[in-house]
Amino acid sequence: MDVLKNRYIFLSISLVLAIISIFMLLFWKLNLAIDMTWWINLEYSYEKSVNIEQIRQELDKQKDLLLLDNQKVINNISVYSITWEKAFSIVAWFDTSIDESVLNWLKTEFKNKTFEALKTMDDTIVETKYTNIWKSFWDYIRKTAILTLWLAIIWIAIYVAYAFSWVAWWISTFSFAIITLITLFHDVIIAAWLYIIIGYFYKDFQIDTFFITALLTILGYSINDTVVIFDRIRDNLRKFAWKPGKEWKDLYEIINLSISETLKRSFYTSLTLLLVLITIFFFGPESLSGFILTMLFWVTVGTYSSIYNASPLLYEMNKNKKLTVYKKIVINPEDKIVV
Repeated sequence: MDVLKNRYIFLSISLVLAIISIFMLLFWKLNLAIDMTWWINLEYSYEKSVNIEQIRQELDKQKDLLLLDNQKVINNISVYSITWEKAFSIVAWFDTSIDESVLNWLKTEFKNKTFEALKTMDDTIVETKYTNIWKSFWDYIRKTAILTLWLAIIWIAIYVAYAFSWVAWWISTFSFAIITLITLFHDVIIAAWLYIIIGYFYKDFQIDTFFITALLTILGYSINDTVVIFDRIRDNLRKFAWKPGKEWKDLYEIINLSISETLKRSFYTSLTLLLVLITIFFFGPESLSGFILTMLFWVTVGTYSSIYNASPLLYEMNKNKKLTVYKKIVINPEDKIVV
């Protein structure tokens, strides 16, 4: 199997997807969950019937009445029914320039006024959930998530550099580490991008703490296939790179051989994991659906990346170097050895 023959096509596909992903993450409007913002989320149940459009109109009135220094404090309000339940949810976006303590008081005021208005429409309406995340908590979550992701990537790269040290003369151990950094970054941002696209069309898939947990999980698992292929390349380098005659193979042949030897294992491992994740996605807890969907995207992207990105990059970084695995030292038995 000659994967390296079309390496520029594979690397170009990954580069284009990575650029699109970075652009989307920076400029696309994200579907953030309540635990990733400083909005509020109110959920209500009812026994009779409610008119969602009538509720929206009533909340628009509440938005105009809730003022601070004669200025509106609510930017937008969203109301939507909860599928398969006699319940609905309200999400309110507040002006984030307001002092945090004042903002918290305004949120409580809005909650109380909203409940009073809803009770006049249907006296069976009951508040079942109120979520209020403070702005400082969101700032902490965002900074911690970014720091943790980068630290995890760097430490994994350091481990790979150590694990693959002294593989072959003239092949730098840091090439393995650099490729690990690139492939991990590639897997994380593309999996995140695919999830964000789904979240744009299906609002239930929001960016929340489960999503961040999924990205951290990806870092732990994503390196698995890459290390397996690298390990096979290391073994084949020791086996074929220094032998003379017909048994000698160059780096191009060794990498292709290593991919062929590990391809079936990588495919079956990923397929098994996919089947488990799909089962959990459809039959598992609804609260984990975002986490599982992110993992499903990663399995696809990560398997592709390990085979079609990591190995071709290793070849490109070392293709012009002379392969010598063992540095032989010839000792003349007639030389005197001074102890």
